[in-house]
Amino acid sequence: MLRLHHVPLSPFCRKIRIALREKGLAAELVEEQPWEQKEEFLRLNPAGETPVLEDDGLVICDSQAIAEYLEEAHPEPTLYGRSLEQRSETRRLVAWFDSKFCREVTDLLWREKLLKRLARRGTPSSEALRQGAANIRWHLQYIAWLFEDRRWLAGDELTMADIAAAAHLSVLDYLGDVPWDAAPGARDWYAKIKSRPSFRPLLQDRLVGLKPPIHYDDLDF
Repeated sequence: MLRLHHVPLSPFCRKIRIALREKGLAAELVEEQPWEQKEEFLRLNPAGETPVLEDDGLVICDSQAIAEYLEEAHPEPTLYGRSLEQRSETRRLVAWFDSKFCREVTDLLWREKLLKRLARRGTPSSEALRQGAANIRWHLQYIAWLFEDRRWLAGDELTMADIAAAAHLSVLDYLGDVPWDAAPGARDWYAKIKSRPSFRPLLQDRLVGLKPPIHYDDLDF
């Protein structure tokens, strides 16, 4: 059986959890606290980061490497698209959310508010929180713009672009940091992916002492 080492409220780990379920693959979930730098976990990934996937003795690290591995090892259903154009657009948007969105939003909100708390690395930076709250608005507008003429973000099929975007937004939504009213189109898209069976287990994750907003696990928003 596949084994996924993960942090429940990590966007990169959530991305792989969704991808596994979309492909109909069962995996044992092993919760990690990578900031503890345990020797056993470092033997799997010297970088000391999640997610890490084990598959019959093979160890794959990094969410992008894992996503590509799953697509190659289990090509149906595809999560990258069937045409060269759509696969290119999917990879572009995955990079957008895992790099640009992460740098401009996730790192300034999730990393400051949640990761610092979990790793006990001080208090959030008020300037980072202010900047992240400003940046997320135009990223939501971009999602809404993409969704205007497409059934999903990269085209007419669900792809890793949707999964990556939703994974980031889901942890920010847990923190109450997504101003959905600022971009109704983005909200409609998120409600669509939020209702998928692959997404629902994520909505059951809870952090002791920190409750999500009431709408967080409401499939009707």
